[in-house]
Amino acid sequence: MLLAAETPENLGSHGDNRLPQPLAINSDYKRSLLEGLELFHGVCPDDVQELLQRCDRQDLAKGDMLLSPVEKNEYVYIVLSGGLNVHVGSPDAPVLVSMDVGACVGEMSIIEDRDPSAYVMAAEDTHLLLIHQSVLWEMVHASHEFAKNLLIMLSERVRSHNRVIADSYGELRKFEHHARTDALTGLSNRHTMEESFERELNRCERNGDPVSLVMIDIDNFKVFNDQFGHVAGDRALSAVATVLRHQFRPRDLLVRFGGDEFAILLPEVDEEHALVIADRVRKAVSGDTGDSDDSLIQIPIRISMGVAEHSHGKSFSSLLRAADAALYRAKHAGRNVVSN
Repeated sequence: MLLAAETPENLGSHGDNRLPQPLAINSDYKRSLLEGLELFHGVCPDDVQELLQRCDRQDLAKGDMLLSPVEKNEYVYIVLSGGLNVHVGSPDAPVLVSMDVGACVGEMSIIEDRDPSAYVMAAEDTHLLLIHQSVLWEMVHASHEFAKNLLIMLSERVRSHNRVIADSYGELRKFEHHARTDALTGLSNRHTMEESFERELNRCERNGDPVSLVMIDIDNFKVFNDQFGHVAGDRALSAVATVLRHQFRPRDLLVRFGGDEFAILLPEVDEEHALVIADRVRKAVSGDTGDSDDSLIQIPIRISMGVAEHSHGKSFSSLLRAADAALYRAKHAGRNVVSN
């Protein structure tokens, strides 16, 4: 052991080494023996010699549990040999961090006077120095260097926790993005529509502004898929989505409604103006504009569009039904047309 003059005799006299045992200290140990331990870096041995003699030691076999959220902790554990793994949520969860020789665990639960927040297990056969919480505070009073090291360690723990929180938040934001975004087209999905469309609709109604909804359906898309294959169908959907992005204002709310349907909410646009906009978009998709940047002239794609204006006091669902009925009329009018 790093700090003890252990012989086969005194090792055997302690029984099960996995339990805390008295720590034997050599009277002639040197500062270098403590330097490898984070908490004792720069600490004068004479300042803590008596307190170290009141500490314990503990041996763990690989896989042994040291700390868990269901058991109160009263010690700071310093790794003298071997190593520890920290798991959050479950002992079977992936290793969050590994603690090597010189590192310590358990100090946060003592400082916060709470049960441990993680599971700590032996990564291999491990030898530990145990400092009871009462001795820990005496060491803080006995050595300014020890107190400084403890503060630095706590600061590093807080920064580490903040990084974990930030990473977790980033993953949550990614999850939310995927949950609200259509993977194929990159547009918002129907789930987003139910929230953002209604919010914008309410805003326009409060301000007394008109608002219109445009529903779009790709004509004969099933036939297109059957003729050219689903890969070509996916490319066509993505191409239509790209044209729609270019044709509508950034403030217009554009979503993939589902399948080969799209929906666009036009704030501060009445039905008459919405019909003009819709026809321009229809021509851009069909290639009738002659604009090679926006048209799909190389792909035999046409769209039908239904337009409806919101009536004051009515719900979003009623506006959706009106636009869908207009789209149905466009389909029965021969397709590749705009109807209201």
